Amino acid sequence: MNATTHSAPTAPAPAAARLALKSPAGHGLLDGAWWPRSRDLAAELPALAEALDPLWGRITRVAVNPMLWPVVPRQAAVGNRVVKIGWFTPELDPHKLLLLGYGAGRWDLLVIPPETDAAAADRLMAAACVTDGPPLTATALIAAEIAGHPDLAAGDRPQDSEESWEYEGGATSTHAVPLAARR
Repeated sequence: MNATTHSAPTAPAPAAARLALKSPAGHGLLDGAWWPRSRDLAAELPALAEALDPLWGRITRVAVNPMLWPVVPRQAAVGNRVVKIGWFTPELDPHKLLLLGYGAGRWDLLVIPPETDAAAADRLMAAACVTDGPPLTATALIAAEIAGHPDLAAGDRPQDSEESWEYEGGATSTHAVPLAARR
């Protein structure tokens, strides 16, 4: 006689967030890089917040550009709390995630597309954490990697005028008038 027992399936433990962070003394446009496993923001945020909370304080809000996320929920459950999620189309770099902590500050992470191979993700994570050289935007790092110029992602190229403006606190405008047209 055979006896079969059935137990309730156990949910797999969530995978740790794949992160690379700059040292606290680092400066620039990015504070590090995040390589999510999928484009499901609600499923990916808990592991990210749980990894960052001990380092940066409790993450309370997240902002994304919806261009690369098929669904942007209004909130995500992280443990026994809720992280609010907002989105901004023209104002936020599509390859960047903005994180806010209650009374703790703001951080910007390069979001490496989930389908990126491991070697390219490693190069992008390292490039996002460079503290010397001109800072690059998240999209500039991704573009350099796609173009097959990972050496550009390391910061050894001059900033274009838009990157310089962004770095110094300006905001880009989609309605900018070329200097030659102003004369």
